[in-house]
Amino acid sequence: MVIAMSLSGRERRILAEIEQALEREDPELAQRVAAINKIEGEGNTFPQAYGERLRVWALAHVWMIFSIGGLLIVLLLLAVLTT
Repeated sequence: MVIAMSLSGRERRILAEIEQALEREDPELAQRVAAINKIEGEGNTFPQAYGERLRVWALAHVWMIFSIGGLLIVLLLLAVLTT
């Protein structure tokens, strides 16, 4: 659960100073943090896409297990009936 709280003017200024220092000292890390903030600001689109892929993957594997199980049953019945 995320609780949104507004920052005071002083806190916003301090945060801006920290961000500027990070951009100067480690621009690559600053870009990564900005990318994460962008994803979170868009309503967590990445986890939804990942969840959809995971659901499709799981569904495909369930169908594969049932298909193999059905094939084994048919093969066992054929083996029993032909002996």
